[in-house]
Amino acid sequence: MGSSKHLMDQNYCLLLFCISQVDPSAVLFPAAHRPKRSSSIPLNPVLQSSLEEVELLYELLLAELDIGPDLQISIKDEELASLRKASDFRTVCNDVIPKRIPDIRRLSASLASLPGILKKEDFERTALTLAYAAYRTALSQGHQKDIWAQSLLSLFQALRRDLMRSSGSRVSA
Repeated sequence: MGSSKHLMDQNYCLLLFCISQVDPSAVLFPAAHRPKRSSSIPLNPVLQSSLEEVELLYELLLAELDIGPDLQISIKDEELASLRKASDFRTVCNDVIPKRIPDIRRLSASLASLPGILKKEDFERTALTLAYAAYRTALSQGHQKDIWAQSLLSLFQALRRDLMRSSGSRVSA
């Protein structure tokens, strides 16, 4: 009996160690941490590090975007598209955020079970995924529209929950 308890304790410690080694952001957006051979994409790209960049991101989201059949996002405004941050925006939108319903559902499920608040880059990517889902909802019809709308709602609820948690932690601190 003593040896089986010792084995259970060892297994429990191993399980705790494995869990502690998991990076939550790698689970949420695995493509952000996976370098591509044929690309100069920075590892774990982030769009917003200043108020000016937040305003530019807002401008990019308001610009007319195009989603090709290959799900690649491009900015139609040539002046905006020529900016360096626009290149980072395309990288995050095309290579990091999920764009297929099963991948967005996986993200939503991961977000729903996340115990703490999101890192800044994960919040940003979730918001961009939400914007993408809103765009696809607007372009879809019938049953597809309902599926995209459900994904949109799940992402909205995850972001709202994160904002409520983060504002609650600031109030109590």
